[in-house]
Amino acid sequence: MTHRPSLRLRIEIVLGMVSAALLALTLAIPNWIERFFGFEPDGGDGSAEWGLAISLAVATLVLFGDAYRLRSRLSQASAPK
Repeated sequence: MTHRPSLRLRIEIVLGMVSAALLALTLAIPNWIERFFGFEPDGGDGSAEWGLAISLAVATLVLFGDAYRLRSRLSQASAPK
């Protein structure tokens, strides 16, 4: 049954890395949504990008925080008693 937690840990780390990469992209190139999709969801005022950046920052923190917590719990469970 140790396969499931390690799979969950890997998924959380990968999703955290994707979220962090998209956050960096959003901060570096704020209008990438307009360039990639060809429309302006916020009318060009930048509010969609800020909303996306905040959402991605929260998602990154939550995913990496949970992965750290899960890794700590797994290492404590596998430690010899």
